[in-house]
Amino acid sequence: MALQWLILTYIVAAEAVVALILTIPMPKLLKSKIVSLFSLILQPLLSIVPFAGFQIMDIYWKNEHRLMCTGEICTAAERDRYEKSIYKAQRNVVLCASACLLYWCIYRICKYHKEVQELEQVEKRYKDQ
Repeated sequence: MALQWLILTYIVAAEAVVALILTIPMPKLLKSKIVSLFSLILQPLLSIVPFAGFQIMDIYWKNEHRLMCTGEICTAAERDRYEKSIYKAQRNVVLCASACLLYWCIYRICKYHKEVQELEQVEKRYKDQ
C-alpha cells in the first residue's frame, strides 16, 4: 500500500514541476515547443485522476470501517496509533486532491496557450489582408 502513495507523491511532485515550467516566462518558440510536448503527455497522464479517485474511495471505506479508539479502554499507544492513522489519511486525501488539481491546472495552461496561439494566427491573417 505504501508503494501507491509513493507513486502518487512522485506524480504530484512531477506535476508541480511541470506547472512551474509552463508558467515561467520564456521565448515564444521555446514556450510553444514545451507546451506541445506537455500536451502530448497530458492524455496518458489523465490516468492519475481515476487512480486518485480510487485512493480517495479506499480512504473513505477504511475510515468508515475503522475501529474507534476514544474510550478509556484504549491504551495510550493504541490512541496514538489511531491518531497517526487519521493524520495519514488526511495527508493522503490532500495528496489525491492536489494530484487532480495540478493535472487540471496543467491542462488549462496548455489549452490557454493553444487558444492564444490560434488568436495570434487569426490576428496575423487579418493584418496581412
